[in-house]
Amino acid sequence: MSFLEWGKDVFNKEICALEAVRDRLDKNFTFAVKAMKSCKGKVVVTGLGKSGHVGRKISATLSSLGVPSVFLHSAEAMHGDTGMLQSRDILIAISNSGKTAEVVETAKRAKQLGAKVIAMTGDTKSALALISDATLDIGVGSEADHLNLAPTSSSTATIAMGDALAVTISRAMEFSKNDFNFNHSGGELGKRTK
Repeated sequence: MSFLEWGKDVFNKEICALEAVRDRLDKNFTFAVKAMKSCKGKVVVTGLGKSGHVGRKISATLSSLGVPSVFLHSAEAMHGDTGMLQSRDILIAISNSGKTAEVVETAKRAKQLGAKVIAMTGDTKSALALISDATLDIGVGSEADHLNLAPTSSSTATIAMGDALAVTISRAMEFSKNDFNFNHSGGELGKRTK
């Protein structure tokens, strides 16, 4: 295969993964949207590794689209940052395996506080899924790299799930161009929304 064919193969694998995740959207997605739309606190997103990087992006997108959100690093949660969680918050806990110890423990602590927990995981029978109020299935058949190891298709699917949540909630809240400009007045996007 050529470099071009290898590159196209990555796109094809990730497109297939996105279509599969999209086709599995179910009542858990609806539950998550309704819960987040009516949330009286903030949406706290947690994860580690690539899931943590993706979680930061999801939190930023939510905030940009009118949903108050912060990112909580799961390891830091075990060293004092759990204090940012409150009973009226919603925790989105991201772990492709659903077994990442710090993510599962953060979710358990959120539940102990009375917060709702929404899992984003590729294993709907995992420890994380079992303790959550709703589970968003981000499972992919395979990663896009030649070793089937690097978080590629799975991280793309997680970003897409986060975008789907944020945009759906934003539409449900009738978030306007003026609202967007208030949150994002800088840069070219800010200029386009004036």
